[in-house]
This record gives sequence, C-alpha cells and structure tokens, in this order.
Amino acid sequence: MTLNFKKFAAEGDKFLKYFSKELSYPEDRNRTARVLRSLLHTLRDMITPEENVEMLAQLPMFMKAVYVEGWTLKSAQPARIRTMDQFIKAVRMKAGRTANTDFESDDQVETAMSVLFMTLRRYVSLGEMEDIKAVLPKQLKPMLDQVLMF
Repeated sequence: MTLNFKKFAAEGDKFLKYFSKELSYPEDRNRTARVLRSLLHTLRDMITPEENVEMLAQLPMFMKAVYVEGWTLKSAQPARIRTMDQFIKAVRMKAGRTANTDFESDDQVETAMSVLFMTLRRYVSLGEMEDIKAVLPKQLKPMLDQVLMF
C-alpha cells in the first residue's frame, strides 16, 4: 500500500471546505479546523476506548489525524459529561483561548455538533453510530437521533 499524502491533503481540504459551508462560515477554514478539532476531541473523550478504536477505523485518513492528536489509550477513561451544559463547557475547554471566537454562543456549539454528527454519518456505519449514541449523555442523544433517521 502506497501512502499518497497529497491525496489525503486534497481530501482534507475538500472536507474543510464542505464543513465550513455547513457551519455557515465558508471563508474561515482556520476557524473550521479549530471547531472540528474541539468537537472531535470532546467526542473522543466522552466515549470508551473500544468505541473510539471502532469509529477511528472507519474515518478517512485526514480525519484520523485530527482525531488522535494528543490522545493516548492509557488516559482514555471516558469523561463524565452528563448534561448539555457540561458538554458545552468541555468543547469550550478544548477550544482554549479561541473558544469565544469559535463558539460565540452555546447554540453555536450545539449546531456545530449536529453538523459534525451529520458529517460523521458519511463515513461511519449506522451500527457504529448507534453504539456511540448508547454511550452519549442523554441530552446529546436527540442530536444523533436526527442523523440516524436518514
């Protein structure tokens, strides 16, 4: 198997363009990349190592790189996020100093996560999405339900 990094970069760029448009700021790819990283890392921290590995196996290469950045299985105990407020706080913590710029309101965090779930469904099987839903906090499950209906 030959690794074609130019192809991965082109796919990643195409994805960021699509994701930017879906988030309603198509001209700000830097913001889109930061939002994607914050959301993926928060999701990663909420699910079990087993579910992470199963989902990771289905992601395209460009997304795998973002997903695993800074992650170790040794420290992969799922975060105790039970409410939407805790989730929003976790996303903002992952965003760090750009949190107020990237997520101007709590609604933007929720919208961005919905867009991410819809986007993940393009790559991740229905069965795996159902498995992820099973370990999500109750208040996040309706977001995923909308995606799983299609």
